Amino acid sequence: MRLFLTCSFIVCSSVSFAQENKYSSYFDVNYFKGNIALHNNDILHLIQGHPEGVILSWNKKTFGYQAWEQRYNYPDYGLSFAYQNLKNSVLGNNYSIYAHYNFYFFKRNLMMRVGQGLAYTTNPYNRETNFRNIAFGTRLMSSTYVMLNYKKEHLFDRFGLQGGLSLIHYSNANVKAPNTSINSMTLNLGITYSLDNEDPEYQSSLQENDNKFAEPLKYNLVFRSGVNESDIVGSGQFPFYVFSAYADKRINIKSALQFGADVFFSNFLKEYIKYRSVAFPNDNLSGDEDYKRIGIFAGHELFVNKLSLITQLGYYVYYPFDFEGQTYVRVGIKRYFGSKWFGALTLKSHGFKAEAVELGIGIRL
Repeated sequence: MRLFLTCSFIVCSSVSFAQENKYSSYFDVNYFKGNIALHNNDILHLIQGHPEGVILSWNKKTFGYQAWEQRYNYPDYGLSFAYQNLKNSVLGNNYSIYAHYNFYFFKRNLMMRVGQGLAYTTNPYNRETNFRNIAFGTRLMSSTYVMLNYKKEHLFDRFGLQGGLSLIHYSNANVKAPNTSINSMTLNLGITYSLDNEDPEYQSSLQENDNKFAEPLKYNLVFRSGVNESDIVGSGQFPFYVFSAYADKRINIKSALQFGADVFFSNFLKEYIKYRSVAFPNDNLSGDEDYKRIGIFAGHELFVNKLSLITQLGYYVYYPFDFEGQTYVRVGIKRYFGSKWFGALTLKSHGFKAEAVELGIGIRL
């Protein structure tokens, strides 16, 4: 499933990237080294040495042939491959592939890259041979990386330099326990190489009032599903189902505000309640407590071509069993197919504690 979700993201991105106008592209190679961030005391035994690795990327530039490219200051898009040595035999090494965007600021001297993809780890948790690796419960995981670089191209003919900071995150989002995840904070230094002698001219055709946008209130219906497991290792993977309804209002050409409700049917929670009632009798649980939850949420949607980025903050109004707190967060991407239908890939969490990766389909009316 993780492979399918990430491949879907890459394919959707590639389709939305297809253009007919003249573009240019470049490669970059970045070496990085840093530290594993301590976000959970349970991973103290896994933090050893200074993880290092390399990120290889292909990037295609945009020049404003479409309006969205001008609105976002002519971003790049591309693919990245990363290798990371985590400097701990328990954790092993990670190999990752990503689809990414590069966004530019301060006269294109500052670049922020956001990549989402799939990672493969060489030494995941094993109850008998590698029980100390509580970070990675599966060989295949999702991975996100953010890179913030000062960048100068064409310093030496087609070669340029860049350097800055990178954050690399690995997690299977509780598809299978254990899953404490790993975050690496690193410094990186890289070389760029342009594949073309010169770039086309940047287009500038937006009207002064381009950001103003009027649209009636829209109503969204979404169905999400997937599998996940509680933090109890070996408790089993179970399907979950989420039904969502919300309204959104565009406040400008880039953004919309959302308000709605979710109904959660999380079968792992039903099994977890039974486990708690037997293993912890002092909790005074019968084992028959309702596992369903209902939440209300407010959110934001950022439109980037046919893709959009969503962030939502929710609160459970029906919460019969206490699990990880009464607030939740959802972040992810949507890909529109036409003017109404969309697919969604989102992560639901309670603070920094992931609960599930949700694959969804919806309609915006």
